[in-house]
Amino acid sequence: MGKKIYTFDSTLRDGMQGEGIAFSVEDKLNIVHALDELGIDYIEAGNPGSNPKDLEFFRRIATEQPKHAKLCAFGSTRRKNIEPEEDANVCSLLEADTPAVSIFGKSWDLHVLKVINTTLEENLNMIESTVAYMKRHDKYVVFDAEHFFDGYAANEEYAMLALDAAVRGGADVLCLCDTNGGTFPTDIADITRRVVKTFPEAEVGIHCHNDTGMAVSQTMMAVEAGAKQVQGTFIGYGERCGNANLSTIIPNLELKRGYTVLGKENLKRLTETARQIADISNIWLPSGSPYVGSSAFAHKGGMHIDGVKKIRESFEHIDPQSVGNNRRFLMSEVSGKATILKKIQRVEPSVQQKDPVVGQLVDKLKQLEYEGYQFEAAEQSFELVIRRMLGKYKQYFELEYFKIIGEQPLKDAEYPSSAIIKVRVGDESRITGAEGDGPVHALDLALRGALKGFYPALESMRLVDYKVRVLESSATTAAKVRVLIESTDGKHRWNTVGVSTDIIEASFLALTDSIEYKLALDESKK
Repeated sequence: MGKKIYTFDSTLRDGMQGEGIAFSVEDKLNIVHALDELGIDYIEAGNPGSNPKDLEFFRRIATEQPKHAKLCAFGSTRRKNIEPEEDANVCSLLEADTPAVSIFGKSWDLHVLKVINTTLEENLNMIESTVAYMKRHDKYVVFDAEHFFDGYAANEEYAMLALDAAVRGGADVLCLCDTNGGTFPTDIADITRRVVKTFPEAEVGIHCHNDTGMAVSQTMMAVEAGAKQVQGTFIGYGERCGNANLSTIIPNLELKRGYTVLGKENLKRLTETARQIADISNIWLPSGSPYVGSSAFAHKGGMHIDGVKKIRESFEHIDPQSVGNNRRFLMSEVSGKATILKKIQRVEPSVQQKDPVVGQLVDKLKQLEYEGYQFEAAEQSFELVIRRMLGKYKQYFELEYFKIIGEQPLKDAEYPSSAIIKVRVGDESRITGAEGDGPVHALDLALRGALKGFYPALESMRLVDYKVRVLESSATTAAKVRVLIESTDGKHRWNTVGVSTDIIEASFLALTDSIEYKLALDESKK
């Protein structure tokens, strides 16, 4: 086993500063549980002195302590010219009752003199006395040297004195922060190496921001220079351009450099955890995210697909299963017969590559993509195409008509659109109406409302994402549009597509595919 590197996750603190992120207390508790199950060592859970929500969180988490991770409360050094026990924010860190605390202090003389408006000597006293106060209360203390690398560039001697003050106070970890995110990785390595050599009595950590797109590289270089703790947010959330992404850093360290971080078994939960946190955050996990994205091991070109089938490592740098992800062969006109055969065999295992239906489906795929369909992001719609061509398709319902009513909404009206739909299942017809936040939402609610009496399982189904793309911008309002819909029943997610010159019709085609796939999925499990 390689040298142990400790993980320090700040999703619940630094991640909260990202645009569009707003965690409830329940969200924060769920993220703690997910990170703890993964094997994260330290979870920085918030600033108890900053807001009532964090105070409530620390009160709740005290009754359900993590199994592995150590919780960490975050706060600043004491204010100038008072004792730590007189500072309300410092006292709130003790009230949070976490085994670890993260204390940030100024290491850049500019901030000392111009931001907190005190003397250089008093700032050093603030650092030492606050850290010492926490150590007297038996806390594991991480000293976050804020703006350390900028401070080092401006006044090398003073930045090192700030670390020395933390060491005199008894800090367990000296975390070097590239708070502005602008330091080059090679400079990070050189400076980290000096800090490690100068302060052997403390572990060194690294905390980087992604303003130059190099936070992961900066972190890797710091570890190579001797840092033992890596800080970041789990999928890179954070202020401005975000923080160092732990879901990339962890497998880089473990799989590429041989360090012990989570261990092989826990590493297999990486993708699941990333997607779970993205779901809680209500922010889409980018498909191209290294290791954990849906496209991280997705192959589209026919030659690439053929190569990876023969020798995995020909087009994959690791086994996707090692991080809990899956290999995907994308459906497109460049995929080749082998890929389409694999999709066909999921529906009908007896079909072989020489069967005429394989060539027919290749031609069908090319024709549909020419018309504007795109199946690499909507594979379930293509599965329905396969079922139809194989005679394995079951029509669960038939549309008789639908009507959309979109009036100019009154002020404060909750639902501006309505839909009326009539469907037939067997010999029985049903008419249902629904109001929605827009015509597609209303249509979705009306369609599922009409069918739930026949298929109760649709009660658990909901639409979670809706995308529209204009395919022929030069055709203006007569252009074709492609609608992609993602749906879930709480256990599975699937994607479907519809194309038309009418956005409502394209949406309806994608919606009907989504419902038919759900019903086919349920039937296949009986």
